[in-house]
Amino acid sequence: MSKVASAAGAPPRRTAFVRALASAACAAAALAASPALAAQYILTDLGDLPGGSDYSLATGINAAGQVVGTSVAATGNRAFLWSEGVMTDLGDLPGGSDLSYAYGINNAGQVVGQSGAATGYRAFLWSGGAMTDLGDLPGGGDYSIANGINNAGQVVGYSEAATGTRAFLWSGGVMTDLGDLPGGSDFSYAYGINDAGQVVGYSAAATGLHAFLWSGGAMTDLGDLPGGNDVSFAYGINEAGQVVGGSGAATGYRAVLWSGGVMTDLGDLPGGSNFSYAYGINNAGQVVGQSGAATGNSAFLWTADGGMQDLNDLIDPLVGWVLREARAINASGQIVGYGVNAAGATHAFLLTRFTDSATVPEPATWAMLIAGFGAVGTALRRRRRAPAA
Repeated sequence: MSKVASAAGAPPRRTAFVRALASAACAAAALAASPALAAQYILTDLGDLPGGSDYSLATGINAAGQVVGTSVAATGNRAFLWSEGVMTDLGDLPGGSDLSYAYGINNAGQVVGQSGAATGYRAFLWSGGAMTDLGDLPGGGDYSIANGINNAGQVVGYSEAATGTRAFLWSGGVMTDLGDLPGGSDFSYAYGINDAGQVVGYSAAATGLHAFLWSGGAMTDLGDLPGGNDVSFAYGINEAGQVVGGSGAATGYRAVLWSGGVMTDLGDLPGGSNFSYAYGINNAGQVVGQSGAATGNSAFLWTADGGMQDLNDLIDPLVGWVLREARAINASGQIVGYGVNAAGATHAFLLTRFTDSATVPEPATWAMLIAGFGAVGTALRRRRRAPAA
């Protein structure tokens, strides 16, 4: 028999083997096209506190992946700490209106926010299971709120004072008024602090509300984007001194990054209402926030090499979530914020980027893959049992 004739009349077991290989290849192609492989993040629904109205928001995360925010509970709005799958109610200050909100957390697990208290609404520091009232600036209306904390335990926020609402730095038990920008209406707000003690926020200035950077005792006006309404805000800062926030621009309000003295418009998502705000930045320069998009407000991730991406495009669509706002990002790239889950509830979320070991296809995809390779195995077993040609 010639080689040509032998190839044309290949034994049936050979044809089955080829078919099995083709089946496995189809399964592998289905795996490559699956949403699980396209997704870049695992989404965790952080749930909510018992007895409330099924509502929670996440506002801060530390390097260990501990998350803080606010949830509606049986007694009202309560600050929470979420750690290793458990959401804990942090309570409130004595004598108040039974509510609290958490906004920031450091790597030691210390949490800051605001709580009702006997004397009004006060900034708090929660540490080691105890909530401490940080007080307020002299001469004001007995009101303060803490928005950020660094790894040295320094806290920033704002408080009513004799001269109006003022940004403060709390350190070692002492609350210091950070002042305001010249020429404005004597108020300021602080939102973020890094480990070098640099503080960001915004203040009334001669030309309007402007973002500031406070460092070494001096407050610097960060300006705003051209063509806007002379307004800017700063919400986050990393260890390199890069600042994120928002600014009025010719096209609306836009998320911005200040770095090396230059303000960069981060743009917005396609099809939306031409606005975006940035709330958090990590030491790699990754920025998170919220932008108008074609489907409504969406959480975004901005990177220097990838630009602004809708986080809804980076999760498995089969989870049924719509991510509305991203508030913070840690050194590992974990992101927290809030969205609407498959059941229609507004819940806090945690996004964790897939790793090679963590990328697991959907069960249906595994079934196709196994079926394909199962066919290969069957063909091989038949081939071993078949008589030699």
